[in-house]
Amino acid sequence: MNRLKELREDKDILQKEIAKDLNITQRNYSYFETGKTALTSDILEKIADYYNTSIDYLLYRTDQKKPYPESIMQDKKIRR
Repeated sequence: MNRLKELREDKDILQKEIAKDLNITQRNYSYFETGKTALTSDILEKIADYYNTSIDYLLYRTDQKKPYPESIMQDKKIRR
């Protein structure tokens, strides 16, 4: 199952509800969920924040739903 759909259904919300919170149309969100449209970095960040998960989880780079600890994120920001 698609991770976006899985996360949305776990929260028991409709596409139009998350689309409204992300300030996009329900159709656009549907296209992201079905893979018809690629997720942009901006939308990925918003969706990860919305679901309290990592972008890596959304992109199937990890199976860990939890976002990275803040300490790891601070280390990455410093190294850039």
